[in-house]
Amino acid sequence: MIYNNILEKIGNTPLVKIKPSGLDNINFYAKLEYYNPMGSVKDRAASYIIKKGLGSGRINKDTILIESSSGNFGIALSAYCKEYGLKFYCIVDPNISPTNEYLIKTLSTKMIKVTEIDENRGYLLNRIRKVKELQKEIPNSYWINQYENPYNAEAYKETLGKEICDDMNNIDYVFLGVSSGGTITGVSQKVKEIFPNTKIIAVDIDGSVIFGGKSRKRFIPGIGSSMVPSILKEAKIDEVFITNEISTIEMCHELLREHCLFLGGSSGSVYSAVKKYFKGKLFNKRQNVVAIFVDSGDRYINTIYNDNWCDNFLKEKL
Repeated sequence: MIYNNILEKIGNTPLVKIKPSGLDNINFYAKLEYYNPMGSVKDRAASYIIKKGLGSGRINKDTILIESSSGNFGIALSAYCKEYGLKFYCIVDPNISPTNEYLIKTLSTKMIKVTEIDENRGYLLNRIRKVKELQKEIPNSYWINQYENPYNAEAYKETLGKEICDDMNNIDYVFLGVSSGGTITGVSQKVKEIFPNTKIIAVDIDGSVIFGGKSRKRFIPGIGSSMVPSILKEAKIDEVFITNEISTIEMCHELLREHCLFLGGSSGSVYSAVKKYFKGKLFNKRQNVVAIFVDSGDRYINTIYNDNWCDNFLKEKL
């Protein structure tokens, strides 16, 4: 098939069956979202929200789109705004990886870095304050707002969730990492619609406040948050599983070593949750388990896959 540009090849990512070591009680399927054009699950929401905004008239060719993101969503929005000829301001912070900073700086209209730590000892709250400040300054502006925008969840319900349901005859469990909340909200809605008995397991990380945890410094982006996304009110979550960053790193390396899957941090967290959740559990039949692996390891080459970084990380954590 010939595409007019690479951004058209969005969705229909591979669903791959793998065999986790030590787990003979499940059939495990990994949805590999790094096959999207800009390398992550966030391509789906970025494209969908922009199309909806243009279709409704809320966004026009002169609108300046604004979002707070130092990661995959910022990269995806930068690319799709560029494709649609729209201006995009991306609000980032000093924790941004060199790779992400290069991509956002290259593709966006303007990258603004917030450097003051907020009351939760992170940057997210001050990044959002900066977004609101820009909204007041720029009359024709549109805050994407992944934490509240209903199109965010709708994007995943109508694309990712539908694809999973179309590929499976039955699903017993779905495991998803949670950060801004749109992916699990949309996917859970669609899966529950088609397979009502499926259990949706939300995976979060130590140091995140999403499910009532105490906020503290986190080193691996892409999972967890220092605020509770209001979009999660519409999610259909059955259980929450909290894992830790040491296990995240171990599982990223295991996935690469044993399954040739070079994945990002949140995927390691999700895989860690799956292995711990099903260890020692007995079932009458193998359970069909789907996990969303949202991005690849290339954006974590200086952290999770860097021996010196891992050594320093362990010293600080221990």
